[in-house]
Amino acid sequence: MSVIGAIIGDIVGSRFEFDNYRKKDFELFTEDCFFTDDTVMTLAVAKAISENTNVENLSKETITAMQEIGRYYPDCGYGGNFYYWIFKDNPKPYNSFGNGSAMRVAFCGMVGKSIDDVKRLSYEVTRISHNHYEGLKGAEATAVCVYLAKNGYSKEKIKEYVEQNYYPLNFTIDEIRPTYKFSESCQNTVPQAIKAFLESIDFEDSIRTAISVGGDSDTLGAITGSIAGAYYGVPKNLEETAINFLDNRLKGVYESLNYVIKK
Repeated sequence: MSVIGAIIGDIVGSRFEFDNYRKKDFELFTEDCFFTDDTVMTLAVAKAISENTNVENLSKETITAMQEIGRYYPDCGYGGNFYYWIFKDNPKPYNSFGNGSAMRVAFCGMVGKSIDDVKRLSYEVTRISHNHYEGLKGAEATAVCVYLAKNGYSKEKIKEYVEQNYYPLNFTIDEIRPTYKFSESCQNTVPQAIKAFLESIDFEDSIRTAISVGGDSDTLGAITGSIAGAYYGVPKNLEETAINFLDNRLKGVYESLNYVIKK
């Protein structure tokens, strides 16, 4: 449920990225919504992990999957450096701490067999582009939160783990909402997304809370949705609505992931 949670958060947040709405009383899906690079890369990374049984090859296979799928969507919202990475013949990491590392790791937390396993998966799929310490940390924090949420940890335990290992969370969404500014960095996106999940009462509320913060709405929604999806599950009607925003190529990838998880 983590992958579809990220997809829903991305699609719902897409129309607010450059037109923030800092309340929770908005319509979730409208004709102005669309999938962005967050969805494309979440599915690409998940595909690479699902088709690769040897973690030693995972980084290479992830590059292949991200480029093969990503090149079909040149206008989906890649950052400037990542756009060149997608289309480069021999892409190298470029010391990025952008939040793109965190929005794409949902599947790591879903399939990892332990926290250490999740950390290894996150590292292998992140270091290929976002090899800055903060980029690696943001991705790992997100993937570990997904793992903890999926495996029945309480919100109190998840918060405790994050604060001990990644970020202070000594703020509320209501406190930061009036002054929070757009940021594409992990360190100014991931803690806020995690906090939106922690303050939520159900899956839908988590998405509404994340987007109400403002800023990089689609990515905040995707990160929060990946954790909330693992914790709460995702209502079937929201899953079905979101999937209808995908084209046949991405629908096929998503369906193949469900098959892998259910095996």
